[in-house]
Amino acid sequence: MTEWWRGAVVYQVYPRSFQDSDGDGIGDLKGITQRLGHIASLGVDAVWLSPVFKSPMADMGYDVSDYCDIDPLFGTLADFDTLVAQAHDLGLKVVIDQVISHSSDQHPYFAQSRRDRSNDKADWYVWADAQPDGSPPNNWVSVFGGSAWEWDTRRRQYYLHNFLPSQPDFNFHNPEVQDWVLSVLRFWLERGVDGFRLDTVNYYFHDQKLRNNGPEPRADNTPAVNPYDMQDHEFSKSRPENLAFLARLRALLDEYEARSMVGEVGDGPRRSLKIMEEYTSNGRLHMAYSFDMLGPLFTPEHFRSRVEGFFTAAPDGWPMWAFSNHDVIRHVTRWADHGTQDDVAKLAAAMLLSFEGSICLYQGEELGQTETDIEYHELTDPPGFRFWPDYKGRDGCRTPMVWDGSHTGGFTTGTPWLPVKGPQLDRNVLSQQGVAGSVLETYRALLDWRKGSALRAGRSRFFDLPAPLLGFRRDDAEGSVICLFNLSSDAQSVAVAELVAMDGPHAAAKLAKGMVQLGPNGWLWSRCAAQTEAG
Repeated sequence: MTEWWRGAVVYQVYPRSFQDSDGDGIGDLKGITQRLGHIASLGVDAVWLSPVFKSPMADMGYDVSDYCDIDPLFGTLADFDTLVAQAHDLGLKVVIDQVISHSSDQHPYFAQSRRDRSNDKADWYVWADAQPDGSPPNNWVSVFGGSAWEWDTRRRQYYLHNFLPSQPDFNFHNPEVQDWVLSVLRFWLERGVDGFRLDTVNYYFHDQKLRNNGPEPRADNTPAVNPYDMQDHEFSKSRPENLAFLARLRALLDEYEARSMVGEVGDGPRRSLKIMEEYTSNGRLHMAYSFDMLGPLFTPEHFRSRVEGFFTAAPDGWPMWAFSNHDVIRHVTRWADHGTQDDVAKLAAAMLLSFEGSICLYQGEELGQTETDIEYHELTDPPGFRFWPDYKGRDGCRTPMVWDGSHTGGFTTGTPWLPVKGPQLDRNVLSQQGVAGSVLETYRALLDWRKGSALRAGRSRFFDLPAPLLGFRRDDAEGSVICLFNLSSDAQSVAVAELVAMDGPHAAAKLAKGMVQLGPNGWLWSRCAAQTEAG
């Protein structure tokens, strides 16, 4: 199926933390291959691997030093090929991360670029002269804190890094850089991958005039924990030149059958929908991965505005929605005030898997996994060190997958690179496997039911319901499905016309005389007549 990605569910694997096969405490490709059966048993369509390329690991693989080889921590190219082949045998597509906005400072091209101002790679990264007083070229700041500019003594210039100083940004205004990036993607396409998740896809181009960014409008005058959030990044990312390059990427993938790209759109709510619309229209990305549901907001208005807003702005575009990933606090923890952990986990699963678009699940999400409480001495993540204790970094959502109740959760025979703690051990695969009503079996049941319904590709029409109720109908040629959710721990009722029976999965839901009664965190999916109304 050429458009397998449309409405697909993708399962994100964080390779360091999925399964260790050799006892060194770090997950690897052989470990992932051993656990592909679990992923396939969920009923998802594809697996996305976070970076496994050669890297000094200053940012856990998002600092690449060789784009066409596997880091020995994870295995070999042969191990990668085996994983792809076995995934395909299980009916799973394989999507891999591509971190092409920047490289590691250990990449040979950067080593050459910083040597002087006249070598063959001199213009492959973003260099700029200091201001007369020696200060950086402008006010751009790094996501990880401090200036986005780092002084290099050899070139006597600053280089741009939107993240760590050890992650210098490529200069995409140089056509040679673009051509080389396309060759990297072609290398992996030829190895049989089914697509790419493009990290920081709106960071590729910068303003060549290096104009200062202005302030980001804020609801109050309270400074943010991270100064990056206080700046409107109009000139340092999301530049218009990016659109033409995305078209070049699409043209490359169109040379191959049934391949796809999803771009990670990292921007604030003011700009994100517009960027998602631009990036998924007119022959560019297949999908845009949204950050809009990765925060603390848990209201019907918020979820409706994101889904409805996208398809209003981009009726021919396509989003990918997620509630958790390797960069944010796990959603069961973020939304803990709205119900019990299990109830919130199941409600979140039912909501996410019913939204129009493609869906990304993060490893452990199917267990109702919670954020690990990381202590300072356990930190590995650079932003955690910089912004502690108000921001503890991303280690808490990256702790190892928990397969059983043993002291390392079955992840490793050695010492895990991040701790496996009691609250996470309590939510292991083995204890939920085959247990009716468990979070794991709820995910499996929902994913199975979703495949044969309008929830995969049907269009949405939201009902005007008072908070804390969220409701909509999905319609396609196969029929209609009504979805109702109670985003609170108090019972709610909603009148539904023409729904004469509940024909689908549900929790804490009853139908009587045209009224659906939803208990705390209750929800309902049901096939229905095409003209069903709720009010």
